[in-house]
Amino acid sequence: MTDTPARLLTLLSLLQTPREWPGSELADRLGVSSRTIRRDIDRLRDLGYPVEATLGAEGGYRLVAGAAMPPLVLDDEEAVAIAVGLRAGAGHAIEGVEEASVRALAKLEQVLPSRLRHRVSSLQSATVALTRGDGASIDPRTLTTIASATAGQERLRFAYRAADGTGTRRLVEPNRLVSTGRRWYLVAYDLDRDDWRTFRVDRVSEPFATGARFAARELPMDAVAFVERGLRRGGGGGRGTYEVELHFAVAAEEVPGWLGAAEADPAGGCRVRFACGDAPEWLAARLALTGLPFTVLAPASLAATALALGTRLSASAAPSASAPA
Repeated sequence: MTDTPARLLTLLSLLQTPREWPGSELADRLGVSSRTIRRDIDRLRDLGYPVEATLGAEGGYRLVAGAAMPPLVLDDEEAVAIAVGLRAGAGHAIEGVEEASVRALAKLEQVLPSRLRHRVSSLQSATVALTRGDGASIDPRTLTTIASATAGQERLRFAYRAADGTGTRRLVEPNRLVSTGRRWYLVAYDLDRDDWRTFRVDRVSEPFATGARFAARELPMDAVAFVERGLRRGGGGGRGTYEVELHFAVAAEEVPGWLGAAEADPAGGCRVRFACGDAPEWLAARLALTGLPFTVLAPASLAATALALGTRLSASAAPSASAPA
């Protein structure tokens, strides 16, 4: 192999497998001399790849962990496997890795050859996940389109469905994607309304980057704080605020800031105002999973939901009268 760049990429791909490669084997694989292999190893080191050499009659090389993550070289099967995995996870908000997963997926799909992109789409469309997250499902292509426009500072157009079902067309300057653990939100400057807005991504459809670049505007506050404020004001896109009384320690551990605000009382309890008016069933189940007693203060609809959940659970635990002893 006389093409030096192509040879370096092939050598790097071999070294990224978890094994040690004797210099003679690498030379045979690439059709060059051992001296050329040594020079290529030095080139990779100059590029920041931490290649470790071992002494001995044969000698060997392997890639080790360094101070920074070097670029990876993936073959077709590896690229497809990673893209499928990232797409499967990107459809739901995954706490802790959500934003990084979408950024990685956007980067990978940007460079995937069309033949591999088709394989990824075909495999995903032919499979169904057995387990699902609490939040609404999102087409990964919607997330990657938004993420790419955000990273590239490109204006974004999309159709948007409000909580009451009203449909609008939006032209925005995207700032950040924020995950709450159940849902994705886009923080963007709405050009038609001349103000900052928060959009639920599961209500976004037909997104596309216009190609028009923009100079980043300064968001009035941190993007996460901006989403939290919007959820508290709007009740999570639902129908009012729920008030629940429970132990303060539980509230501190179980209630994320975007979901509700806890107010402690001297007796060790607290009153929590939850901003998720569109999900009473989810809230009742979440509170039940704490394993500690709680009292629904308002509204009556949440109290009824909690009562119905308790009745269903009690009925499922009770032995059937017709069951054999």
